[in-house]
Amino acid sequence: MKVKLLRFTADPELLCGTAALTSTKSGSPSETFEKMDLEHARRVIKRVTGYGHASVIEHASFTFSLEGVSRAMTHQLVRHRIASYTQQSQRYVTYDTIEKYVTPPTIERNIEAKRIFDDALEKISETYRKLLERGIPKEDARFILPNAAKTNIIVTMNARELRHFFNLRCCRRSQWEIREVAMEMLKQVKNVAPSLFENAGPSCVELGYCPEGKMKPPECDVNQIKNKFQNL
Repeated sequence: MKVKLLRFTADPELLCGTAALTSTKSGSPSETFEKMDLEHARRVIKRVTGYGHASVIEHASFTFSLEGVSRAMTHQLVRHRIASYTQQSQRYVTYDTIEKYVTPPTIERNIEAKRIFDDALEKISETYRKLLERGIPKEDARFILPNAAKTNIIVTMNARELRHFFNLRCCRRSQWEIREVAMEMLKQVKNVAPSLFENAGPSCVELGYCPEGKMKPPECDVNQIKNKFQNL
């Protein structure tokens, strides 16, 4: 798995700080932007988003390349609808070797489970190759492929939607692969726009308590989790 921040809105904090002041300032946004410095922008963003006015951070967008992830993961990812996606197509990419699949850690650590898993993937790849050899187009042969099939996807989200994504997918109840992706995405955006992602992470980091109710994992300690994400 590889997660890489490809591009993001230029001067995202200056831009969002300007947006935060636009509704209350008599001057033009362009004048505000030209006079804005990073320290002032960060103070403004913290104050305004603290009031619950998160729309001002929608002006900054971030584009990631997610590489070598499973189709199981991307099926979850694309449920976040306020985003743009471009995914590698199985109509063009072949899946004829075991290296084309993702193996979950729980299976990787279990010798017998790994053998069963690998045997099944080898059989799938063999069946897939035989279908292609018989003239079946890739778009139809792919019907045999599992959720483990690797894929690459480019995703673009604005800062507000990213924070919502982190609320859900950095949580310990989230599936392991998308949680790893979300954690790495959060690390990278905090490096380039810290004020937009202050206190970002699972919902408990912002709320101060776990909102999962009876579904809360027994090992979760909100204070430990908050410290972990604040130190990312």
